Amino acid sequence: MTRTATIVPAIAEVDAAAWDACANPDPARYDPFVSHAFLSALEASGSVGERPGWLPRHLVLGDGAGRVAGVMPLYVKSHSQGEYVFDHSWADAYARAGGHYYPKLQCAVPFTPVPGRRLLARAGADADEIEAVLAAAAQEVTIKLGCSSLHVTFLTEGEWDRLGAAGFLKRTGVQYHWSNEGYASFDDFLSTLASRKRKQVRRERADALRGGIEIEHVTGAAITEAHWDRFFGFYMDTGSRKWGRPYLNRRFFSLMGAAMAERCLLVFANRHGQPIGGALNMIGGDCLYGRYWGSTEHVPFLHFEVCYYQAIDYAIAHGLQRVEAGAQGEHKLIRGYRPVPTYSAHWIADPRLARAVAQYLETERAEVAETIEVLDAHGPYRKG
Repeated sequence: MTRTATIVPAIAEVDAAAWDACANPDPARYDPFVSHAFLSALEASGSVGERPGWLPRHLVLGDGAGRVAGVMPLYVKSHSQGEYVFDHSWADAYARAGGHYYPKLQCAVPFTPVPGRRLLARAGADADEIEAVLAAAAQEVTIKLGCSSLHVTFLTEGEWDRLGAAGFLKRTGVQYHWSNEGYASFDDFLSTLASRKRKQVRRERADALRGGIEIEHVTGAAITEAHWDRFFGFYMDTGSRKWGRPYLNRRFFSLMGAAMAERCLLVFANRHGQPIGGALNMIGGDCLYGRYWGSTEHVPFLHFEVCYYQAIDYAIAHGLQRVEAGAQGEHKLIRGYRPVPTYSAHWIADPRLARAVAQYLETERAEVAETIEVLDAHGPYRKG
């Protein structure tokens, strides 16, 4: 069967059901971030586009019978912001050697360091073949668009291995995820921690809620524009301090909420009914994804309560297997989140730069593996 690869400049040009059939063929493992609704909200709000330096150039693979066989979320990048897999040193070195690193082609969910599938093949016996065709087509698109390289970030380990076998350079990183071992309650989870860590968590939870602070969960149809206004103020406060200019605009949250409210969980900290902090989580098929947080007051341990402990509570109550609380943060370790590797794959057209990066990544992978081993050995869980 002849397959045809097409570049589309907007996800709105792809039928939503056809995209989602490739992105989320298994409802039990639903990933909200590669859904048509989420990526559409990014584009329709103007959070991604030419001006922010994330120019959509999605790859759509037809099966020759009028159906979509596979898709890849692709963006032409004029910088390396909002990716969370840092290649600034590669760009600088290439520029010093007289090369042009930008534009580059990025296969990713913008501003979202959440691991998941990236070569989105429709389920079926030929899924592995479709994935391979997508990877080869993306390399051709890289050259066609005049990009220096192709970067597939926060992909699955299986995709990482298969792209490595196809000549992509392999990179690893570290995140901290919480795993649900069939706990019946938060106290059941706490019983697995060493005594001192268990007491610390209990003390932090109590201290965070002193002074009349109460926790409120809002999800689904209960989320209103007033809730999004409230949360956006917290998001802007944190984003302005961390990044200088937050990546997402107010309209994005309205569009996302309208399209997929049942996948959104807002957790607010209210003092006497007035919100002083809040976090946004996304609900997947088997995972709760912590995304953004902010507050208007400094309350000791409130961040940990709203973002980490409430997420664990929710996951246990709803039978979710994991909590992924975002990038970085060794402080998550003593609160029950364990270090896990993340994966990215990189194809660089210039063989000179590719050789230099390959040597660097070989050393980096060994360092990451050692770091994970050391961190896990010093985790809060009882030995044995």
